[in-house]
Amino acid sequence: MATYENLLLDLNNGILTITINRADKLNALNIGTIKEIKNAIQEVYDNQDIKGAIFTGAGTKAFVAGADITEIADLNEVTARSFAEHGQEVFSMVERCNKPVIAAVNGFALGGGCELAMACHMRVASENARFGQPEVNLGIIPGYGGTQRLTQLIGKGKAMELMMTADMIGAEEARALGLVNHVVAQEDLMAKCLEILSKITAKAPLAIGLVIECVNAASNKDENGYQTEANAFARCCTSEDFIEGTGAFLEKRKPNFKGI
Repeated sequence: MATYENLLLDLNNGILTITINRADKLNALNIGTIKEIKNAIQEVYDNQDIKGAIFTGAGTKAFVAGADITEIADLNEVTARSFAEHGQEVFSMVERCNKPVIAAVNGFALGGGCELAMACHMRVASENARFGQPEVNLGIIPGYGGTQRLTQLIGKGKAMELMMTADMIGAEEARALGLVNHVVAQEDLMAKCLEILSKITAKAPLAIGLVIECVNAASNKDENGYQTEANAFARCCTSEDFIEGTGAFLEKRKPNFKGI
């Protein structure tokens, strides 16, 4: 694996844990860290030994407490557009990854941190987690996809409220709104993520990747989600995993999926 300055990568039993390692900055995302996240998620795509990934933050206070304000303060119209588009591209890579990606939210997930968590396929939060899109406090708006994903996850009215008031919400409210899948004690956070991933990675990898593709299509106005689903279903039925899965069911044994 590549060497990283702002990330810690740990591959264990097929699960790559990607830790944003800027605890002294509450793991704030600077441009260098965004570039490293792009490289790390590309490793998830390319490395056949990686079956799934977890994003988390170093320390116990923050997942990612926003973007690096010192960099944002210097943006102008031209550089701001490039800044936003690059972040959107990287987070879209996370969202489109054909392997399961979970955000282990261990504290503040604000601004770009909330956007990174929302780009993951699921979110598990510790009891002390706090979520928010407080960008209007700086005279800006979310730029890494937050206006779109927050609306998709919790609905237009509540998304409008959170982004316009800059209010933060706790883990339990986030779960009630549908922003978070599970809330656990901080010491149980990684274990819960690994428990979920162990269930998913025991299934047919091709089918898992196509579930991700189809669910993402549901929020893509330029794509017919039903046609995407039908095409994906047909693709599954041409796979060796389909033969193995149906055969194992009929033979009353555990399937041995190979992702082909």
